[in-house]
Amino acid sequence: MRLTTRTNLASRILMACAVNRDALLRTADIADLCNCSTNHAAHVVQKLHAEGYLTTLRGRLGGIRLARPVSQISIGAVFRLFEADIPFAECFDSRSNECPLTSTCRLRSYIKRALDAFYHEMDMVTLEDLVRGNCGLSDLLAMRPTAPERCVPAGP
Repeated sequence: MRLTTRTNLASRILMACAVNRDALLRTADIADLCNCSTNHAAHVVQKLHAEGYLTTLRGRLGGIRLARPVSQISIGAVFRLFEADIPFAECFDSRSNECPLTSTCRLRSYIKRALDAFYHEMDMVTLEDLVRGNCGLSDLLAMRPTAPERCVPAGP
């Protein structure tokens, strides 16, 4: 299994916003922090905004920030948002499935169970789990340097 670039980028953008909760971030700043193009970041930001994960403010002093508390952002829900339209295998897309084994193949049901288990596990992970006490992440994504005593390491 492999997550799409947009799913990966959505996770990075949300983590950058979580680390910088007290600031409005510009899309260009996020693109720099997340090592992607501003255009690519803008598309992901737009979708996260449309789904209520981000608040955007337009204008010279505008930017983006989280629209929900970090404890209420499920990573599984974010993954589904960006992955749901992409079938895992040909047989998962009834419109374009041309596999001659579909009617007798058992693999699809096992793959579906594995995907359900994956999403079940990711549903239990919140954005808070990813950023709370993650001093290394804070160092990498903070727009302003943080004082060493502010970050208290926490385990996974």
